[in-house]
Amino acid sequence: MNVLRRPSGLSKFRFYSTQTTRPFVPPASLNHFDFRQRQREKPRPTSPAFYTARPEFYDQLSSLESALQHAKTALTSCHLLPLPQFAREALPPRVNAWVDKRELGLKLRSTLTTSRYRRVVLVLNELETHRAIAEKAGIAELQEGIRGITELFERADAATMLARGKAKLVKFDEYGRSYTLGKRKTSSARVWIVPVQQPPSDKSTASQLIPAATETDTALTALLDPISSSKSNEPVSVSQILVNNTPLSTYFPIPADRARVIHPIKLAGLLGAYNIFAIVRGGGTSGQSGAVAHGIAKGLAAHEPAIATILRKAKLLRRDPRMVERKKPGLAKARKRYAWVKR
Repeated sequence: MNVLRRPSGLSKFRFYSTQTTRPFVPPASLNHFDFRQRQREKPRPTSPAFYTARPEFYDQLSSLESALQHAKTALTSCHLLPLPQFAREALPPRVNAWVDKRELGLKLRSTLTTSRYRRVVLVLNELETHRAIAEKAGIAELQEGIRGITELFERADAATMLARGKAKLVKFDEYGRSYTLGKRKTSSARVWIVPVQQPPSDKSTASQLIPAATETDTALTALLDPISSSKSNEPVSVSQILVNNTPLSTYFPIPADRARVIHPIKLAGLLGAYNIFAIVRGGGTSGQSGAVAHGIAKGLAAHEPAIATILRKAKLLRRDPRMVERKKPGLAKARKRYAWVKR
């Protein structure tokens, strides 16, 4: 019924209030009106990231990104960027020890998530790459500027942490002997490697030299079975391997264990070149042979640096991290289950 009472022409229009928030000032009173802008009740934010949840974090991130952009601009002006792929591969590997997520959050006065921490570390890695390019190009001013930024985010014990993964240098005594330590499973082996003292060769016997292949076979036979080689008419090899003051063939009766010990020597082609003495403790024959082989490989790499690459590619210079898996409660062994019985 209200629709019928409403005039038909007014139903198509909307009505708005004409009242304004400012009071009406007559034109005659404009001379006495103060047009000065009223003072803002809320101060202007000091940071562009004021209305974000973490303004301190984004301020620091923006400053790092601006420093990265300045470094890129400086290197580009010197025609050092973009860097070709072969030149980038020639740069020294980047080794840095940045602070962890918790310490970086304390520095930035903000709780960091993993994604935000990775975002900061990514910018720092880019800065460190640009610092390496500036160092190779000889731009000392840019290098020192970037270094002053990155060192603020490095760990206090960065030198100790970076040296943790490096292999210790093998020391030689006055007799040229090397001492290394090899490990495998629960076994550890202390290995001493002594170069063989070659006897002076006479001119009368120079024509009766044995071929190289025969000398290698003789050295291998002497290492594996010194008793049989001493009974034969062939010359006895000067080199030998003693494990716990016992010949290799006697201490390791299983051929696979003996082959594991001699593998680094055969791979390096140094059969008959060194005397090897080892003291091994703990574990079984498999773990002890692996520990002795690990110590021998490290010692040979110290005596012959040229073969270190061959031994490293064969993964003989690193400790085998595999260990026996622990027994689980409710299981017969690590993974074996008891036979299921219905009743």
